[in-house]
Amino acid sequence: MLNFVRSRSQPRVTRPITMGGMDYADPKRKGNFVGKVLLAAALTSLCIIMLKQSPTLNSPSPFSLREPGVTHVLVTGGAGYIGSHAALRLLKENYRVTIVDNLSRGNLGAVRVLQNLFPEPGRLQFIYADLGDAKSVNKIFLENKFDAVMHFAAVAYVGESTVDPLKYYHNITSNTLLVLESMAKHDVKTLIYSSTCATYGEPEVMPITEETKQNPINPYGRAKKMAEDIILDFSRNSDMAVMILRYFNVIGSDPEGRLGEAPRPELREQGRISGACFDAARGIIPGLKVRGTDYKTTDGTCVRDYIDVTDLVDAHVKALQKAQPAKVGIYNVGTGKGSSVKEFVDACKKATGVNIKVDFLERRPGDYAEVYSDPTKIKRELNWTAKHTDLQESLQAAWRWQKSHRDGYGVSNDIY
Repeated sequence: MLNFVRSRSQPRVTRPITMGGMDYADPKRKGNFVGKVLLAAALTSLCIIMLKQSPTLNSPSPFSLREPGVTHVLVTGGAGYIGSHAALRLLKENYRVTIVDNLSRGNLGAVRVLQNLFPEPGRLQFIYADLGDAKSVNKIFLENKFDAVMHFAAVAYVGESTVDPLKYYHNITSNTLLVLESMAKHDVKTLIYSSTCATYGEPEVMPITEETKQNPINPYGRAKKMAEDIILDFSRNSDMAVMILRYFNVIGSDPEGRLGEAPRPELREQGRISGACFDAARGIIPGLKVRGTDYKTTDGTCVRDYIDVTDLVDAHVKALQKAQPAKVGIYNVGTGKGSSVKEFVDACKKATGVNIKVDFLERRPGDYAEVYSDPTKIKRELNWTAKHTDLQESLQAAWRWQKSHRDGYGVSNDIY
C-alpha cells in the first residue's frame, strides 16, 4: 500500500467529497453514520467493478484454450529425468507444455529450471497431481485443452519391480488406463507412449525388431506391456493417433548443462548404472557393484543398448510430428549396437577421470543377458537416427552436470 502525506499551512476548509455520484459531509466535521455506511458501500462497489474489469480475472488461461498454430502437450512425469528433457525440447520448439508430476521420483528443481528458461505466459505450467487419482486426472483434462499427451510417468526400476510388483502394476498399468480414459472423454487425439525394451524380455535372436515377440520376464516389463495392450485394444475402435516408443538404457544429460539425472538417495541401489558410476566417482558410495559376470556374453557381463537422452527426446518429438489419426506406430529407439557393463564402466572411468572401485556380485533378479535394438524402422518411417553414440562423450556430458550439482537440483520437493 502507498501512503500519501500532504502538509497543510492553513486550517482545513470544510467541503463535501464526491464519490460515485454521492455527496457527504467530511466525517471530521460531522459524525454522519449514514454517510460512513454509504462511503463504505461505494468503495466496495468500486473495488468489485475494478476487479471484474481486471484482465487477469476475465481472461481465461491460455492453457484452457485451443489456439490455431499452437500445440499444447501434456507431459506426464515431466519433472523426471527423461520427462524434463522432453519438456525442454518441446519448449525450445515453441510447443505449449503442461507438466503433471507427483514428485515421487521427479524433481521440482527441474521444473524451476524450465520455468526460468521459459517465463512467458502461456508457455509452461506445472500441476502437482497423482495420475492414480481418477478425479484429479479428469479435472486436469477438464480445465486444460490438450492437443497431445507424452506419457512418461512411471516407476522404472527392474529390481524394485521384483520386490514390489503391485506398485508397478498400479503406477504403470492402472495410471495409463486413467490417462487414456480422460483423453477419450475430453477429445485429446494424440498419444505418445514412452514404453521400454523390457517388454521383449530376453529374445533368442538379436538385434530386436518391432516384430520380436514380447515376453517380459519382470513385473516392470509386464506392467508396461499390459499398458501397451490396453492402448492397442482401445485404438482399434478409435481415431486416436498413437505412437509407442520402446527404448533401451538411457544415459547422458542436456549438453548445455541445464538438466540432469538426480535420483532419490534411497533408490541408489535400484538406479541406473550411470548414476551408480557417478556416485562412486564422487565418493558417495565406496565403489560400483556389477551384478552378474557369468552371462553368455563376450566378457560375462550384461550387454545393453545405451541411448543418449538427447536422442531419445528427439525420437519422441519426431513421433509427435509424424502421428496420424487412427494409426498406430511402434518403434524401437536405440543405437543398434550393444555395449557390455564392463565396457560401460571403462568408459565411465575415462569420462570422470576416476579409477572407480568395482565389486562383482551375483546376478540381480529379473535381469537378462543381452538386449540391443534394430532401429531400421524408426529411421525409415520417422527419419530418426541416434547421433550421440559415443559412450564416453555422453557420460562426460552427464558428469559435468553431476559435478556442478553435487546436491542434485538443491530444491525441496515440498509443495506449499
